[in-house]
Amino acid sequence: MILSMAEFLSRMAAELKSTPARERKKIFLVEDHLTFRQGMIQILNGESDLTVCGSAGTAEQALAAIVQTKPELVLVDISLPGRSGLELIKEIRSVDRKVKLLVISMHHEAIYAARALRAGGDGYIMKQEDPDEIVQAIRDILEGHIYVSEGVMESTQGGWRIRRSSEKTRPLDHLTDSELEILELLGRGKSSREIACKLHLSERSVTAACAQLRAKLNLKNAQELFRYAVCWVES
Repeated sequence: MILSMAEFLSRMAAELKSTPARERKKIFLVEDHLTFRQGMIQILNGESDLTVCGSAGTAEQALAAIVQTKPELVLVDISLPGRSGLELIKEIRSVDRKVKLLVISMHHEAIYAARALRAGGDGYIMKQEDPDEIVQAIRDILEGHIYVSEGVMESTQGGWRIRRSSEKTRPLDHLTDSELEILELLGRGKSSREIACKLHLSERSVTAACAQLRAKLNLKNAQELFRYAVCWVES
């Protein structure tokens, strides 16, 4: 039977109505840099299978919003003002075991990636990656895979691996997440006041943390700590 054009279009319209639209997975962004956050929102909303259901600039703002919006995946910046992205991951995991978590960071040091996965993350990718790669990482994780960007894998001799508890560890491995963040900021030339401001801490707390860093890293004074921090960041 030959259909007229009107009949053909009518039938096609009926078939489209009966076919459910592809479900878009909800993504929540936690990123304190407004320009990067807005760019990622635009990119993700442009994908046919993804949509941004909310965003926040701090861990404090994020947790309640994530519980309310119930995203399938949270994209978390590791460096946030106040509580770090690593601490946020642990908090999210304590209230939601199913949500996927992808950490995005400027750090290619594998120690950050290892901590992110141990904290409950499902992947780790650097901000320098092409946006298409970030989108692909999100899709991989949503499908149940673990993702670690090649830049991180190549930063360690012998490729990516997480140290077992029985293996010999570096002094850096004994630092807490907040101590590691303070060490990095020191290495980038930030003063105690600047670090306190960025992390929403008192200067006294930063000074105490630096003393703890010196003890853990077996360094004699503030000058040695500063040189260590600079060398670590530059390496």
